[in-house]
Amino acid sequence: MVETRRLTMVEARRLRSERPSKALTQVECEAAICDGTIRFQDEYLGWRSEQLHVHFLKDLLLIRIRGALTLAERQLGKSSSPETGRDLIKQTRKQLLELGRPMLESLIHEATGVKTLSMHHDISTVTGEEVVMFSLAATPRFQ
Repeated sequence: MVETRRLTMVEARRLRSERPSKALTQVECEAAICDGTIRFQDEYLGWRSEQLHVHFLKDLLLIRIRGALTLAERQLGKSSSPETGRDLIKQTRKQLLELGRPMLESLIHEATGVKTLSMHHDISTVTGEEVVMFSLAATPRFQ
């Protein structure tokens, strides 16, 4: 569950300030990005997630979000042709994330110390699982 993996950026800054290396562990970094993404979704987009997982794969950051379709999106998928509904949901989600991309990139940079190069987004309009993948300029160095 998300609640067990949350570490606010304030707590992450405090931990970094207390350590000689100034780096977070991978688990702390993932938890801070989870918390920041949840806050971003809630405050900026008005979305809520059932589960959110963050994974590092060398110089890639993968954020998996489960159960994030809104009631309006589910209705849209049912009311129009399936292809049109899916395309509209995917386009809308991608555009909203692109608007908030600078905030997400700033969050990632603060947590990892590494800048992002690109972002890829996809969502399953059947299950509501959403994937946001960032390619990073380098592999993060964790404590």
